[in-house]
Amino acid sequence: MKVKVLSRSAEEQTRSRSNDIHKLQRNLDPTLHPFEKAREYTRALNATKVERMFAKPFVGALSGHVDGVYAMAKHPGKLDWLVSGGGDGDLRLWSLSDQKSVWNTQAHKAMITGVSSFLEGNRFLSCSNDRTVKIWDPTVALEDSHSKSVHLPVATYTGKNAFSGISHHRSDNMFATSGSEIDIWDHDRAEPVQTLNWGVDTINTVKFNQTETNILASTGSDRTIILYDLRTSQPITKLILAMRTNAIAWNPMEAFNFVAANEDHNVYGFDMRKMDKAQNILKDHVSAVMSVDYSPTGEEIVTGSYDRTVRLFNARQGHSRDIYHTNRMQRVFSVIYTMDNKFVVSGSDDGNVRLWKARASEKMGVRDYRERAHLEYAEKLKEKFANVPEIRRINRHRNVPKSVKTATQRKSIMINSRKTKEENVRKHTKQENLKDRIPERQKAIVGVKK
Repeated sequence: MKVKVLSRSAEEQTRSRSNDIHKLQRNLDPTLHPFEKAREYTRALNATKVERMFAKPFVGALSGHVDGVYAMAKHPGKLDWLVSGGGDGDLRLWSLSDQKSVWNTQAHKAMITGVSSFLEGNRFLSCSNDRTVKIWDPTVALEDSHSKSVHLPVATYTGKNAFSGISHHRSDNMFATSGSEIDIWDHDRAEPVQTLNWGVDTINTVKFNQTETNILASTGSDRTIILYDLRTSQPITKLILAMRTNAIAWNPMEAFNFVAANEDHNVYGFDMRKMDKAQNILKDHVSAVMSVDYSPTGEEIVTGSYDRTVRLFNARQGHSRDIYHTNRMQRVFSVIYTMDNKFVVSGSDDGNVRLWKARASEKMGVRDYRERAHLEYAEKLKEKFANVPEIRRINRHRNVPKSVKTATQRKSIMINSRKTKEENVRKHTKQENLKDRIPERQKAIVGVKK
């Protein structure tokens, strides 16, 4: 008679070092584990509860500005650097790792309306309502008659009118400013080398595309978004919305996509090749959206609003995945994603620059292999059971300020009432007089000109 026996090599079961993990033999046959799904659900539920329990996104407040913070910029090559401009003309350079100001100067006589950094060394630009644009180098300092360190601009450019925004070209020594018109400046010239306009009284903001570097976008006080091509010195498209746009951000990974922060509480995503409808609408804010920025991966969007909250969105979803707020934070006028995709910075009119985690419950610091594996496993379990009602309820729950909650409820009632009215009108209208329904992504668009 032939007898079959189990045989295992001792080497396979023996640890090579005393610090190694004991090797375990596991049979992954699902028929041998009838309670596997129940165990995984329990683990996913516990992981979701632990995530919400340890969700502490606030890292720190960078204080130093006396007036509100209305403009911020990050350095494309340095993770640690952040430049901010205040309402009193104070310009500051921050070290995010040290959470303190490393350089500051009284840059302008009026409110700083825009700052922009560029790749050439440590220099950055600032513009103001005092009709000047200045280039600064924090490594250069002169001494005055009292032997005190004085920071002077490397170059100063004077315009005819107040400036409302600035954006630097990705690689060339040129930048664009917005005001009564769009001016294209060269570093080596005192006057604009090019002027762009398409019948707009005041241009609120201007932004260079950092991938298709010859394209720039601007927003006007007449509710328009205009795209220009520097190669032809001509406008490409003029988009007219129902309400004014406050800020624009280009997708760093998809050159043709951009988002626009609007006064109607929404953020609209557009494809510049087809602008007759929005590609996506990001909702949830209850007041005007003042600033917007993409993450370096192009997958996340951060917004700052007049309702004193910061919201984080998945770029392909319509509602926010998280909301950040504090008791002391006032209206948010500028937000930025850091270049490592791990932090979000907000500037508000209470004079503080605040640093937040991009993932509220993410642990800061070094994690060993076993901890990373455990967190990745928990994340996959949460994805697997994301649509289970109990887990979805816990995952979506957020504590929001009472004013925001009240405004959200009131806004929901208004939107539902408007929809009910439209349906009642359609029910009591003759079939031959019925008009086609307007898709939600086209309602905010008044017209497109090319």
